[in-house]
Amino acid sequence: MSKIPPPLAGLRIIESSILGPASITTAFADLGAEVIKVETPAGDYIREMTWPIIEGVSLMHYHLNRGKKSLVLDLKKEEAREIYRELVRGADVVIEASKPGALAKFGLGYEQLKAINPKIVFCTVSGYGMSGPYAEMPSHGIAYDTWSGACTPAYDEEGFCFIPEHVGIGINAAPLFGGLAVLAGVMRARSSGEGCFMELAQSDAAAAFDWYRSESYMAYARPEDVVTGNKSDGYKRRPVATAGMREGVRYQMYESADGHVLFMASEQAFWKNFCTGIGRLDLFEKWPGSKYADHARGNRELQAILRDIFRTRTSKQWLSFSAEANTPIAPVNTPQNIVDDAQFQARFKLLPHQQHGADMLGFPVHFVGEELPPPGRAPTVGQHSEQVLRELLGFDQEKITALRQAGVLG
Repeated sequence: MSKIPPPLAGLRIIESSILGPASITTAFADLGAEVIKVETPAGDYIREMTWPIIEGVSLMHYHLNRGKKSLVLDLKKEEAREIYRELVRGADVVIEASKPGALAKFGLGYEQLKAINPKIVFCTVSGYGMSGPYAEMPSHGIAYDTWSGACTPAYDEEGFCFIPEHVGIGINAAPLFGGLAVLAGVMRARSSGEGCFMELAQSDAAAAFDWYRSESYMAYARPEDVVTGNKSDGYKRRPVATAGMREGVRYQMYESADGHVLFMASEQAFWKNFCTGIGRLDLFEKWPGSKYADHARGNRELQAILRDIFRTRTSKQWLSFSAEANTPIAPVNTPQNIVDDAQFQARFKLLPHQQHGADMLGFPVHFVGEELPPPGRAPTVGQHSEQVLRELLGFDQEKITALRQAGVLG
């Protein structure tokens, strides 16, 4: 393996965050950036939020803040604000992952920091952003999933409404869009000498992530002679986006002998390969389908036949068949058993709890020929205060002790 530095070595980020928005810098730390999490003396209470709690600390903190350094500064004190400014002089990015304007209240907003470091990239991350009628509303992560339509109401047997299990979109989409934008800002700043101020709403990110469904509804709002279904459906409109998958037959989930698999032979060539592989070319001859995107929509007769066929083999046998016959069949896993999947085990290098506090998935992109160094364990409150002041700002122990006695470091 190559011993070259990690991809973002030399990138310094000053982060003022609480709770989930801290996720915007997790990947930066994974990729080797120096992320200094500036906390209040009380610390980010993410350590107590959500479940599971592992040895007194939340999994969310272990995951989102791994690889970061924690510096406590009481920004109510001018000495602390001056330290913040000094850190920004040598930084590339400032992340305000809380309420927009939180830093400006201490004289540490973008305009003030830009005067110190013209190349600084300042990104504020919040629930609903800096504008719009919801801008001042407090919120938590699932709000962005319900706002965007990604999570819809469910009801229990007593008729009470509840939040159904779902993938959290807003909290995970925001780091993807925000991280890309921050890196773009840094690249431009390094070439032009000009930093920038950007703001990101987790709600916006959730909506953008789920663009296919909302854009499909917008498309279907136009006349039917302008926006149609696809060729294999005779140009008849299907239900919007993935809702239309319910009627599929050649693209559908089926029970196997010991679980479920996803069958995806919507291309004619793949469908023929499947029929040939199981010795049922008669199925292809009777229902050859179209060249592309033909799900045999609503064909219950074929669906019943396929239901019985898929029950004859285990999921593992069907996956082997998929590779041998060149027809797409995928496993249907759960968040609980995904770690047992052979493909998962081959691709993911888990960060073990012995070193990281919790068992966690590492960064998913592979740099061929090199190995990313594992991130450090998520910090305790103020764990790196003295180290940061000593190594980055050159403070001696006498000065650090005086700052601590004055309450500047909490």
